[in-house]
Amino acid sequence: MSADHIESADDALITLRHGARRVVLAPHIGGAIAAFFDAHADGERHWLRPATPDALAARNPLGMASFPLVPYCNRIRDARFTFDGALVDLSGDGNLFPHALHGNAWRLPWCVEALSEASARLTLSHAPSMEAAHHWPFAYEAAQDIALDGTSLTVTMSLRNLSDRRMPFGIGHHPYFPRTSNTRVHARVSSMWHTTPDPLPTHIGPHPSVDALASPEGMSADAFDLDNNFAGWSRTASIAWPDEHRAVTLDADAPFDFMVIYAPAAFPSLLCVEPVSNVADWVNLDVDHALKGGGVLEPGDATSVAFRLTPRTD
Repeated sequence: MSADHIESADDALITLRHGARRVVLAPHIGGAIAAFFDAHADGERHWLRPATPDALAARNPLGMASFPLVPYCNRIRDARFTFDGALVDLSGDGNLFPHALHGNAWRLPWCVEALSEASARLTLSHAPSMEAAHHWPFAYEAAQDIALDGTSLTVTMSLRNLSDRRMPFGIGHHPYFPRTSNTRVHARVSSMWHTTPDPLPTHIGPHPSVDALASPEGMSADAFDLDNNFAGWSRTASIAWPDEHRAVTLDADAPFDFMVIYAPAAFPSLLCVEPVSNVADWVNLDVDHALKGGGVLEPGDATSVAFRLTPRTD
């Protein structure tokens, strides 16, 4: 899919351009990226799975190319946790999944604060209320600075606590990559969080995917049925299509110290390799911080983190 450059309207797509490279943004659909591709005379070469017209019409973030995970990422068991001695109950946040999932920013419209030919700044301001998707009980503001240059797409995410009390947080992005029978993923990780069928983490340890990811040829996207968090990530990964002589490298900054791979056997067209700051249900896990991640923002404090997608062709 592609779109013309449109000045922001409530439901407008925005296209950023640098040479032949394009990024299509859907601010009204959870501040999502709808497509990332190179435009050529013979067609478009997509580096992320593009949103379909149906997904755009339905305003479905799960049908986008990538979307932000703020103010937390992954699942929270039963949509509840205790923080600073108080119960945080997210069961009324309008989420249709059995556990709280990925924060609320992906289900809210973002604003376009700044826009140029090759960059955009998207912002979101959240105030707590009992309304669905506003049920997170801490006020915050978030931003995404999205920029193209001659080599990469860079997304810089920031989050500020506007509450008068401490706020737990997680942050990440949820890119979907084209998945074929020849897709390979290469990354260096130390261990994998094993899960229940939900899936929620149970224990961390070895798994054959850890060695497969580190092998010279990488791991086939079809090798394992995965929806898992990986720890000890070197903060770089490569998604390659050797038969197409192309690949894209994902590089991330701290605290994107964990990686999620979603490569479900039941849905062989789906592949996500996600940079995240914490594992699923980190707020309820009684393990060392280095194994689960996550953070806390004091009132008024902010954090910022970036990741890059760098395409290459052989």
